[in-house]
Amino acid sequence: MPTGLDKIDRAILCALQAEGRLQNQDLAARVGLSPSPCLRRVKRLEDQGIIKGYVALLDAAKVGIGLTVFARISLVAQDAETVGTFVQAMRALPPVVECHIMAGECDALLRVVAENMEGYRTFQMAHLTRHNGVQNVKTDIPMQTVKISTELPL
Repeated sequence: MPTGLDKIDRAILCALQAEGRLQNQDLAARVGLSPSPCLRRVKRLEDQGIIKGYVALLDAAKVGIGLTVFARISLVAQDAETVGTFVQAMRALPPVVECHIMAGECDALLRVVAENMEGYRTFQMAHLTRHNGVQNVKTDIPMQTVKISTELPL
């Protein structure tokens, strides 16, 4: 745990991870503070970059995104220019919701969302190409989602 985070800071972070729209008064009551000190702590956590932002979590199927795949990418080379080109390209692609540069069998691991398999196939053919430094793509399709969480264990 980073230096400077006490029990109350961790309680604030846990509560906001579970319910980002929690009103300050309710948050203060949950963590045992009055509203003013609670608000100061939240502001400090934001200023320190510990709280990076607030988001709404969407139901993918209800917004027409019915497929999630994991693409294991091998690059044409592992030099800084090739990796940099690939990273820049992936950052610009909304269907790539996660991109990790890896150590191990593949050079990168992507989580890609699409409407359906045809949508992913079209995306792969257009963007996971040598033009973006990609040599090989191996796509894994999850059969069942057991757990997805955005909450970090504090």
